[in-house]
Amino acid sequence: MDEKIKLVAQKIKESKQLVFFTGAGISTESGIPDYRSQGGIWDKFKPVYFDEFMSSKESRIRYWEQRLDMEKSLSVSKPNQGHKSLAKLHELGILKTLITQNIDGLHEASGIPKEKIIELHGNTRRVRCMSCRKLISWQKAKEMIDAGDKAPVCSCSGYFKPDTISFGQAMPVEQTKRAAMLSSKSDVFIVVGSTLLVQPAALMPEYAKNAGAFLVIINLSETPYDNMCDVLIRGKAGDVLKKIVNQVVKGKPIAQSFMNL
Repeated sequence: MDEKIKLVAQKIKESKQLVFFTGAGISTESGIPDYRSQGGIWDKFKPVYFDEFMSSKESRIRYWEQRLDMEKSLSVSKPNQGHKSLAKLHELGILKTLITQNIDGLHEASGIPKEKIIELHGNTRRVRCMSCRKLISWQKAKEMIDAGDKAPVCSCSGYFKPDTISFGQAMPVEQTKRAAMLSSKSDVFIVVGSTLLVQPAALMPEYAKNAGAFLVIINLSETPYDNMCDVLIRGKAGDVLKKIVNQVVKGKPIAQSFMNL
């Protein structure tokens, strides 16, 4: 693995348009369960589809009960060494774009500005009205639930819902277009912690590779793109990213906070 780490680090140092693409595997190390594996969220809950949410108050209540259960892990989660490693690349001025399937907001919490982050599946720390599109904080929505509104409703009578993409809900058009465009412009494209099974997000590495980017996949399990990538690393996101970034900054001053990841 050491030679792969050195090669990826060298490609990062040479890159002009470095794009990272992250999935649940980078956040499980912060204590956030993923969705599809045994013991994951959908192993515990039956997902509420978007049309169910919009047509049934009972389904909306069930959806919010699931969201409250998720908060047990989300409320105590903090960026781990994987998130912090990517934030270090931002500090160095190397990271151009971060595309993520994650909804936990941990990349922004790690110090990467939201302008550099494309959240393909939304962000559960925000809540949006499905009618007037008004945004409120998760804390405000929780206060409404605690006050007895088990399925919070906006002042316009629209249904509040975490600002994430549910099963059966359309992907955000602008974010998806921007992600596809920037993937196609990348010269180094690195996938971290994603099985690359969910479309259209999973098309991003294909756009990058077809446009000539150097494609790296860092994941514990197989992906459909393993035979297409230039470097494949089987390993935990945090450990691998820390080693790569330490190679990138080798010979340069490193902040003590980064050394202590």
